[in-house]
Amino acid sequence: MTNGSPSSGNDPPRAPPGVPEESLASIEAHLRQRELRREELYQRARRLRRLAQSTMSRLHADHAVSPAVAEVRRELAELADWLRREGRGDEGLAMDALQEGIEGVLLAAVLQGTELPGPNDLGVDPEPYLLGLGDVVGEVRRLVLDRLARDDLAGAQSYLALMDSLTRDLLRFDTTRAIVQLKPKQDSARSLLERTRGEVVMARLHLKAHSSGPSREGR
Repeated sequence: MTNGSPSSGNDPPRAPPGVPEESLASIEAHLRQRELRREELYQRARRLRRLAQSTMSRLHADHAVSPAVAEVRRELAELADWLRREGRGDEGLAMDALQEGIEGVLLAAVLQGTELPGPNDLGVDPEPYLLGLGDVVGEVRRLVLDRLARDDLAGAQSYLALMDSLTRDLLRFDTTRAIVQLKPKQDSARSLLERTRGEVVMARLHLKAHSSGPSREGR
């Protein structure tokens, strides 16, 4: 055997070195921290979702904007900011909550008769904003139906015009589902608009027939 040789032919082969313990410990710490962040994200999203749902129910019941809308807007902006700082990679856990928060704020603007705030105004990204915008079309439909139930045809037609405008805004965007699942919202908005338009037309015809009835009977 030559001097300086690392091993003789009879020595068993040494196992290759594995992952250093320091690296494994670092991975464990990373996963623990991510689990903690996901739990915090879940709690934040749950709080916003519940607040937005209760606020929208109140908006439909009272047809007036309550102070809770400002709280929804604040929670919405805080969650969006937290996601950018702490929640990268787990945004999907908060998407429903962001949508509902945006939907609630937009509904409040509709009831106030003011211009709808955009993503920058709310401090959110465009993707959840578009999904929330899609959902608010259905909320405006509820306002149309409420006006029809009150025989307020002019009010129903006004909200129908807003539905039409919001749907056209939504249909303006054509993007892959890998970026945002917008197509289902667009299809739903289009369907709701056509159904609502038909209901308003029927209500108009009914009102016209009802108002002209006595004149025919008197002839």
